[in-house]
Amino acid sequence: MTTFVPVREGPLPWWLDRALAATVVLSAALVVAALLAVEPDARGYGTHEQLGLRPCGWPEHYGMPCPTCGVTTAACYLVHLHPWQALVTQPFGAALAAVGIVLACVAALDLVRGRAFAVRAYRFRMATWVVAGTALLLVSWWYKAKAGG
Repeated sequence: MTTFVPVREGPLPWWLDRALAATVVLSAALVVAALLAVEPDARGYGTHEQLGLRPCGWPEHYGMPCPTCGVTTAACYLVHLHPWQALVTQPFGAALAAVGIVLACVAALDLVRGRAFAVRAYRFRMATWVVAGTALLLVSWWYKAKAGG
């Protein structure tokens, strides 16, 4: 199977493929910039509050962390180059951030090299990733609940 598909031979019009890749790169750059502008909360959750978002009401209402408790904090640790702390804080958040960064790097390389970025979406086994991601989210939620937030 060939891994190089010139953008003009891809499944989308060349301009749409370029727009998709550029959107992925720009989105990731904005998220990384926002996370670099704040410090990871030492509690293991609550970093999103430094970005102007409200505190999560789930713990008060249900007496336990929410399913995504610590995701922003883990992502923040990762972009601050503390991968172990990111993984310990929230495994799903660390994995999600890492996948996002890798995806942005792939999109950037495809832009520079003239490769069709959309081809990767067609080769991507979305169902496998959704099932694996959901399983990791649930295991991470259990882990955060067991650790007490």
